[in-house]
Formats: sequence, C-alpha cells, structure tokens
Amino acid sequence: MNLNFFKTILLRIASVLFVSLFTTAIQAQQLTSFVDPFIGSGGHGHVFVGASVPFGAVQLGPDNFYKGWDWCSGYNYQDSVIRGFAHTHLSGTGIGDLSDIIVMPYTGEIKTDKGQEKIPGSGYASLFSHKNEQVKPGFYSVKLNNGVKVELTASERVGFHRYTFPAGKTARVIIDLKEGINDQASDTYIEQVDDYTFKGYRISSGWAKNQLIYFAIKSSVPVKNFGVYNNNTLLPGKSGKDKAIKGLISFGQAPATLQLKVGISPVSSENALANIRAEIPGWDFARVVSQANTKWNTELSKLTVETQNPVDKRIFYTAMYHTMINPSLFNDHNGDYRGTDSKVYEKAPFANFSVFSTWDTYRAAHPLFVLTQPQRVSDMVNTMLAINDQQGSMPVWHLAGYETGTMVGISSQQIVAEAYLKGIKGFDAERAFTALKTTAMSDARGQRFLRELKPLPSDAGIGRPLAQALELGVSDGSIALMAKAMGKKQDYEYFKKRGENYKLYYDKSVGFLRGRMSDGSWNPNFDPLKSTRPYGSDFAEGNSWQYLWLAPQDARGLIDLLGGDKPFAEKLDKFFSIPLAGDLVDLTGGIGQYAHGNEPSHHIAYLYSYAGEQWKTAEKVRYIMKEFYHDKPDGIIGNEDCGAMSAWYVFSAMGFYPVFPASGAYVIGSPVVRKATINLPGNKKFVVQAVNNNKDNIYIQSLMLNGKPYQKGYILHSDIVKGGTLTMVMGNKPGAGFGKNPENRPQ
Repeated sequence: MNLNFFKTILLRIASVLFVSLFTTAIQAQQLTSFVDPFIGSGGHGHVFVGASVPFGAVQLGPDNFYKGWDWCSGYNYQDSVIRGFAHTHLSGTGIGDLSDIIVMPYTGEIKTDKGQEKIPGSGYASLFSHKNEQVKPGFYSVKLNNGVKVELTASERVGFHRYTFPAGKTARVIIDLKEGINDQASDTYIEQVDDYTFKGYRISSGWAKNQLIYFAIKSSVPVKNFGVYNNNTLLPGKSGKDKAIKGLISFGQAPATLQLKVGISPVSSENALANIRAEIPGWDFARVVSQANTKWNTELSKLTVETQNPVDKRIFYTAMYHTMINPSLFNDHNGDYRGTDSKVYEKAPFANFSVFSTWDTYRAAHPLFVLTQPQRVSDMVNTMLAINDQQGSMPVWHLAGYETGTMVGISSQQIVAEAYLKGIKGFDAERAFTALKTTAMSDARGQRFLRELKPLPSDAGIGRPLAQALELGVSDGSIALMAKAMGKKQDYEYFKKRGENYKLYYDKSVGFLRGRMSDGSWNPNFDPLKSTRPYGSDFAEGNSWQYLWLAPQDARGLIDLLGGDKPFAEKLDKFFSIPLAGDLVDLTGGIGQYAHGNEPSHHIAYLYSYAGEQWKTAEKVRYIMKEFYHDKPDGIIGNEDCGAMSAWYVFSAMGFYPVFPASGAYVIGSPVVRKATINLPGNKKFVVQAVNNNKDNIYIQSLMLNGKPYQKGYILHSDIVKGGTLTMVMGNKPGAGFGKNPENRPQ
C-alpha cells in the first residue's frame, strides 16, 4: 500500500474522530455555560444581575447606589460600590422599583446607614472590583473590599446567602427595610423569633403603589446579638415597627461561614417560612446552586442551536436567559397569593404571576413562551383573567399586585387571544373572550370613541391618543381572530372592522398617520421627525415615522393605504435612511428613523416581506443582529424590557419572527444560527437548518419544508408544532424571486 495514501486515510479517520469527539463534548456542555448575565448590565440595558431561577419570585443580587435611569435594576456595570443584596428586582425596565429586603454583611464598628457613595467607609456599603465578581445562571459571588466574600443562589421563593468573613474581625449583617429602588417605605417590621429565625414585612410605594412583601430569615448559626433600629436609632427589645426599620446581627468573633435563607411571600411571614421549608430545607449551598443550574439548563434546552462561532451562541443563550427572568411568580409554594384587590386567594389552581410588561412583551416574548413554555402560558393567562376579575379590566403593566397603567394600549388582550388561537389549554375560553370583549367595549383608554369606529381625538384628555388607538387596534385584530375561531361571526366582523380604525388617522396630504381633533380637523402640532412635545404628544416614545407601520393586524390594508407595494417599499426605504432627531433617550439603535431600542420598531424590518421584497428584510435583520447585540456589558442597545429585546433576537436568530402574533404566521427573515431545534412537547422537534449560512450569505435562495419545496415567505405555527424540518439555502445575493409572488407573501 502506498505510504502517503495510508497516511491520508489515517488523517481522515483522525479528523472524523476529532469532529465526533468535539461534537459530543459540545453537546455534553451545559447550555448555562453560554450565558453571560453581565451582557446588558452596562449602557442602557438595565438587566438584572444576580441569582434567580426561571420565572422565580426571587431575584437576589447586588444593588449600587441608585443614581437614576441606568440603575433601574439596581446594578450597572460601570459602578464600583455595592450598598447591599436585595431579593426582588426588575430586569430591563425604564422605570425603577422593588429592591426589597436588603441584606449586607460587613465588619467592624456598627453602621446602620449605607453611607455616602463618594466616602468609602462612611456606611455599610462597600467598594468592589469586577475582577472579584462572578455570575452565572442561579449563582452570584463577589469578594467585597470590606473583606467579606458573598455567595448567593436561589430557589423560586427563597434567596440563599453564604458569607465568609475575614478571621478575627467583628462580623455584622444588616437587614435594611428602609432602602429600595425609586420607592418610599411606609411601614416596616422585623422581629427575632428565636436564635435562628427572623420575620417581618415591608410596605412601600413607588412605581407600584401599596407594595407589601413579607419575609422570613433562617440563620445557620445561633444569633445572640440582635439589635433593631428605626433609621439610626436603637430600639428596645428584639422587634420594631416604623418607616425605616433595620435589623442588625452582630458576632464578636466572626463565624467561619454564615448562611442565611430568606424566604419571601405576598401573603404572610408564616408562608415565607413555609416557602423556606418547602424549597430549601437543608443547608447544602452547593446543592442549591446545582439545582438552580439544572433548572436553567432545562429551560434553555427548549431551544438548541449550532452557530458559526461561540460569540453568537453566547448572545443567543444569554438572550434566551433574559426572557425568563420576568414575568415572575407572585405566590407561595402552597399556591396562595394576594390579588390586585388586596384579598388573599388560597391554594389557587394556577401559578400566579406578576411583572407583566405587556406593551413590550406581547410582540415576541409571549409568542416565544407559547413555543417553549406552554404550561406557564396557561398560568399567565389565568393570572391575567384573575386580575380582570379583581380590577374590572385586563392588565396593562402589572407589578407586585398593582396596576401601574404604564404605556399605551391594553396588550394583555392580544396575549390571551394568541394563546387561545395557538392551542394553549388550561383556561376557560368563554371566560377569556368575555373578559377581552368587556374590556374592549369599556371606556378605558378612550375606547368610547373606538367602539363607535371613531378616531380618538388628540384633545380628548387621553394621554398619547394616537399610540393608544394603534395599540388597541392590534388588540381588536387579535380579538377578531379569536371570535372567528370560536364561531362568533358578529363579533369577528365588528372587531375586524375596528382593527382598521388606524385608517382614520391617515392624512394623505402629508403621507402619515396624524392626530385628529374633536372637530375632525388634523392636530396642527405635527412633525413626523419629532418625538417630543408638543409634536410627539400623540405618540408613546416615538414619532409619526415610527408609528406609521403599527398595523400588523392589517398589513395588506396598510400597504394599500400607502399606495401599493412599490410606494410602500419605497416609504420603508426612506424610513431606514432619514436620520433620527435624537430627542428621546429611549430612541437608541437607529437605522434612519428605525429605533431598535424601542419596541414599536421591532416588526418594521419584516414588513418588506409583505410587499414582496423579502431580501430587504434579510438585510435589515442581519444588520440589526450584528450591530445592536454583542457579548459585552453594553451588548444590548436599549432597555431590555423584561425579555422583549432578547426575544426579538431569539426569534430573528432562528430565522423568523411573529409580526402579528395572533395570526399564527412567522415571517421569514435571515437566520444567524446554522441550525436551530425547537424541542416541543411530546418529544417532537422542529428544526431550522440553514445551509451555506455565514456572514456574507444572508439571502435566502430557497426553502424546503419536510423535504418538499416551500415557496412561502412565512411559516405557520401549526406547521411548527407538528414537528418537522425547514431547510433554508443561503446565498450572497438575493434569491431569484423568493417571497415575491403575492400568493407567497405573509397575509
């Protein structure tokens, strides 16, 4: 045998073995290893950094001194001072709140105030360095400059602390019920029950009013020295009640290790203690870390991807991780929860949730949950229906059992309609439809005009009226489809017509949607480029250019309104080329007038497909993913918004996006990943395979669905949940006619 030939064969065998072993190693690697929770913690991302489990009530992590907008989650990567470790946090929001039950270990003399940020040692706050900091799903650790090593993990309703103090020091732990984020404590209470047990509550008012959180704490070592302070004044005894109560644990000689388990509850301290017993009965910290890691791996494995490089995989799985911090459980292990009517509902048959940022999350996060979290979607729908029963209307932006009413529209309506239309079980469909219809026929948010098919006037005293009307139009279109599926023909026809109300605002003379006055005239304060008052008063964090496209429930009608396919596509081209005025801080991630940092823009790049120019959708979405998502602390271009920004990436990276979620159609874009597998219930899989995919080959040449040619520029939810394979052949030039013919375009 020729020696060179023999060597070649051996090299090929070795190569095959290496690839096989490498693939096996990658498959065995836990998906949590690709998650970097620091991504989005810098800049304007506002994500939570700390220890939690998927959708858990507890988000246990560090807080810096609150300095405004970029500290809405309590922590910003640019900071270097930690004031304590709180048990509740928001993630990605543009308004701050929560940061309840702050616990902080330190050494030395008694300090009951956090101190001044610029004067180290003036209070219990401590400097820290990122080189001494570590975070991964379910675990956070930092070595503070005060010498204490802090390690944190969590279950659903319990935060678990482990502190290692420097030897020979006086060790202290303060429990500060005064401090929070952007709120004011009105009633706080703590008491020592026995040497190992503490309990109390915190009532505060911030973004959400009348917040009530109960807690219980178990210590791993007996606590013989416990003092209670109101602000900085020592109180007699082992309990205290006032507006600024703080508990101080002291040890003359620091224990080698101190562990604390902090349970929280919306109902009672007794339930908080029961949550500890149910979820973390022992003291094996490493085991709880491992359990949290397993929970994250289980949820992350609902989607498995193969990428061209590890950076893309890191961005993908971090984005997926960020979609599962909120909504958050708002109940106890036994099912008890406190409703928006302040009543306690015992042993509810569903898991009650809070933190519903529906204006942000109806677009992509909730559609993602439909694919990956069907049981939780059922619980979320039941929560929304319970909120409707308790407050008399569907939720808008629900936080800690309180309706904040933030943002425009009533977007929980399309979330519920989508769930029904996509086959989610476990809730009463008639009850759900009645709730949606009753809310839609109410006077809330100017619907007294909309229900009569009239424009919501700019001078009617309703905030952001045109944005309200457009978002409510998305709700109406969703309700229409639900009515149709339920055989309610009259309701279908009415809500379908109502979903076309956006046309009432089209001013042909300027080519934009524009506010109408009560007398029918156009709002004179109009400039399509401006998003600040008075010109932007009709809109919510945007301008007329950005809101022109907000009719996903009737994309074909919008195209016709703007003159047909060619004028529509030309208008989109112009939209992506005229520079932003830059007059609102939320309008980040600009491509012309497009602002990826704000949700009303998120579907717009996909609208080219409706006009037969899918290749332009491919160009835009690949550019957005490349330029606006990175694997560094400032790697999210704007507020992450409770998973909204991340869900856009997850869908787009797989190659499709739910422009109008209730329709059941996902519009084809251009995948970043080479292969994505959606692991569905019943051991079914839907695989997206991108052939010849790389940074240059961004255009779809052809599609095959389950081995057969597929011409459409969209894929249906019904096709995905059956399982199967969608093969995309990619190239470096627009595919000849892909998605161009009218019958192949999204409808």
